[in-house]
Amino acid sequence: MSDLDRINDVLREGSPVLWECLSPLGRRVAFPPDIPFQAAEARDTRYNATIGQITDGDGRALAVPPVEEALSGLGPEARNQALLYSPVQGLAAVREAWRSWQRREVGEQVPSSLPLVTCGLTHGLSIAADLFAGPGRAVLVTAPFWGNYRQTFEVRTGARLRSAAAYLGGRLHPRALAELAAQEPIGEPVVAILNFPSNPGGYMPSAEERAELVDSLVEAAEARPLVVLCDDAYAGLVYEQEIPTGSLFWDLVGRHERLIPVKVDGATKEFSLFGGRVGFLTFACAPDDPMAEALESKVKCLVRATVGSPVATSQVLLLEALGRVGADRHVEVLRERLARRYRRLRRALSQLDPELLGVLPCNAGCFALVELPEGVDPEAARRHLIAEHGTGLVAIAPRYLRIAFCSVREDDLPALVRNLEQGVAELATRRSSAT
Repeated sequence: MSDLDRINDVLREGSPVLWECLSPLGRRVAFPPDIPFQAAEARDTRYNATIGQITDGDGRALAVPPVEEALSGLGPEARNQALLYSPVQGLAAVREAWRSWQRREVGEQVPSSLPLVTCGLTHGLSIAADLFAGPGRAVLVTAPFWGNYRQTFEVRTGARLRSAAAYLGGRLHPRALAELAAQEPIGEPVVAILNFPSNPGGYMPSAEERAELVDSLVEAAEARPLVVLCDDAYAGLVYEQEIPTGSLFWDLVGRHERLIPVKVDGATKEFSLFGGRVGFLTFACAPDDPMAEALESKVKCLVRATVGSPVATSQVLLLEALGRVGADRHVEVLRERLARRYRRLRRALSQLDPELLGVLPCNAGCFALVELPEGVDPEAARRHLIAEHGTGLVAIAPRYLRIAFCSVREDDLPALVRNLEQGVAELATRRSSAT
């Protein structure tokens, strides 16, 4: 029996629902016994001529001196790890450390796999898309949504990206994804994306909204296999005390046999390591579960086929950060700084003319959304604000502008909002004059 057949048998027997949810590509992939596999088996040999990385012959990197000097703040072992290839699944120590970080407030009874390292969260989402999306499969998301979901799921895999309004009457619509799922044929697998705190909305559900959202997805799983991808890019960045901060992944684990939660997270925002490109992909099974090994094989195949292996240098930097005493406090200091910007922005937005600009619910993450008046094109507004008011925002169809308050000084936020209001008022007046 081939490794692929063995791995597929593990998944088919361990979770027939997960097996049914795998895309054609997801069923075809397994980590091949080529160079990384053979190099791992030869790790303890006296003469190891397997892997093509330049060393001193004893496993230590031979680095160009300026590169080695740039890493001089690291200890010898960490520096050596940073200069050599990472295992395809990521460095063992950083995977263990990140699992501990993820599970800081999670009970031992809730299973999760050892996270697999990806080259940023987008890479993690693209691997999930390869595994569970594919030609014709419905991928459900609430709108407005991060535009790259379309490229990642629809353009790359041929899936059908379907959306419903995230907000009704100025409030989150927790049942939006379940209502979309109900429109799909009974028994047909679907994929739903949860992104909280959200981009572009900057919103995290209240306890009541969270419970209703989870219950609605459990109900949806009664009628069909349902993969729920939890895009936790902005995990922990919540600014109102009464709002739960944990990932919905943990609420979904074990809730229904036909509900398959998958967690995508990483250091990009949680540790403000944007250039590091360290993401993680986590499944809802224990590290010693044969399912975890089988899924790891499939993920490793996809990583090996696209980027070779994740970046070791940034993994080592993250591991150093995770190992420092008080790491959680340092992350909290950064959250508090963003919270001050959030509060300053909220005060400024509260003074907007509600007849001109609507403000969508916002309590978390890095963004806030404003809704433009009828007839004002967001792309035209974006260009006008750049040209006439020196203000850069992101246009989102059909009627939104996104403010990334994470990248603006706290004291500059009121002026930014004044420019926004003035610029949009100018466009609205022009439109009224033209009609």
